[in-house]
Amino acid sequence: MHTDVVLINLLVWIVQVSGQPRSRGQILQPLRLFRSKREMAQMEGSSHRPGSHMLKRSPDITKAWATKSEQLLRIDDHDFTMRPGFGGPAVPVGVDVQVESLDAISEVDMDFTMTLYLRHYWKDERLSFRSNKNQSMTFDGRLVKKIWVPDMFFVHSKKSFTHDTTTDNVMLRVYPDGKVLYSLRVTVTAMCSMDLSRFPLDTQTCSLEIESYAYTDDDLMLYWKEGNRSLNIDERISLSQFLIQEFHTTTKLAFYSSTGTCRNHTPVLSFKVCCHLSVSYFTSFSPGWYNRLYITFTLRRHIFFFLLQTYFPATLMVMLSWVSFWIDRRAVPARVPLGITTVLTMSTIITGVNASMPRVSYIKAVDIYLWVSFVFVFLSVIEYAAVNYLSTLQERKERKLKERLPCTCGLAHPDMMSASYSEVDANNTGNYGMPEENGVKRERMLVQLAMESDQITGHVGTSAYSNVWIDTHVIDKYSRFLFPGSYILFNIIYWSIYC
Repeated sequence: MHTDVVLINLLVWIVQVSGQPRSRGQILQPLRLFRSKREMAQMEGSSHRPGSHMLKRSPDITKAWATKSEQLLRIDDHDFTMRPGFGGPAVPVGVDVQVESLDAISEVDMDFTMTLYLRHYWKDERLSFRSNKNQSMTFDGRLVKKIWVPDMFFVHSKKSFTHDTTTDNVMLRVYPDGKVLYSLRVTVTAMCSMDLSRFPLDTQTCSLEIESYAYTDDDLMLYWKEGNRSLNIDERISLSQFLIQEFHTTTKLAFYSSTGTCRNHTPVLSFKVCCHLSVSYFTSFSPGWYNRLYITFTLRRHIFFFLLQTYFPATLMVMLSWVSFWIDRRAVPARVPLGITTVLTMSTIITGVNASMPRVSYIKAVDIYLWVSFVFVFLSVIEYAAVNYLSTLQERKERKLKERLPCTCGLAHPDMMSASYSEVDANNTGNYGMPEENGVKRERMLVQLAMESDQITGHVGTSAYSNVWIDTHVIDKYSRFLFPGSYILFNIIYWSIYC
């Protein structure tokens, strides 16, 4: 009876205690007390063990997450040296590209440099895992070395690298159903075959080509994930010498063979041949068809820089050479240095332009303009040489004519003969409008020597007439119009063809 009363009182006390509200700290206090006593007991037990100098700590589950993720993906349970679905159909690998910058276009090296984000999409069921919330897992480049990824490379690339500041710019994202996103940031310098026949009024088309190195189209099928929308361009991209006109994507098949032939008469794009000279034979890599993705962009060169640096100076030098046509033919110190200066300046312009260009075996548009301008300048020097030579011939004729005349008694001005050849312009003398001879209009000065019998000692008889032809100034006169007119006609033809 006494025992029953004690049990009833105990139950009533428990009910009263449980009915009172208690704070969270009061609830956790007995648990903390219990945990602290347990840890104290473990520490005391470990301290009494012989040879134990350090206290054991409870394991931290956050530091074991990498191991658990690998176990979750079952990486050690599969052979990732094989492609997904080995022996089955080809693995479709979608690709999209984000072009970050187009750094440099080099005409000398015939290449371009581009920085881009390259993303691959494929499905590998070996990496599938359970997830209640269907959330993906993201990893850095350390996990990439442990799984299978597409072996992409850039065809015709000269140099390429993956950025590693501050860490490797590589991202791997795995979804519960096995879909994988593999992204990396790459800078690549690739070849661009340029046609400079219209330089600097040219338009160049370059391509960046992406392809699998080992897997043919039977094992791996490359494709643009969303067609032309798979290529995204940063709107801030600009080049100093070029205007970016167009970016677009294409897909083609490339056939590799050791013999250079291919099936169905399809042109061979390139070759992969491994030669073993020590064994005196060569073997090729696995021949077959490979999917190749193209990023093609079109660039149009800005002409304004070359107008200021090349075309305007060349045109001014040609115009400067025309000034000599208005300078007196007797001013040799003025006309000769002017012609030589313009010729040397044109040579300097041509040398400067070719120094920054590749040594191509064909003529460029700028070469045509500069060399034609050089010919005009050179002809202006030749024109003065012709004028000077004809003047010398006329002076010789003058001296011979003076020697044949017996006297100058009948002349009102005895010095008129020499002055008419050296100082007096032909337009100031008697012009009798002689007809054209050989297509050239000549100006004639008639020197009439009337020697009457009462004025001279030796009777000459009738009047003697001597005609002297002067055509030195005609060359300069026609050059003033012929040279500018021809150069203007050349410019009209040139710019109508290349613009």
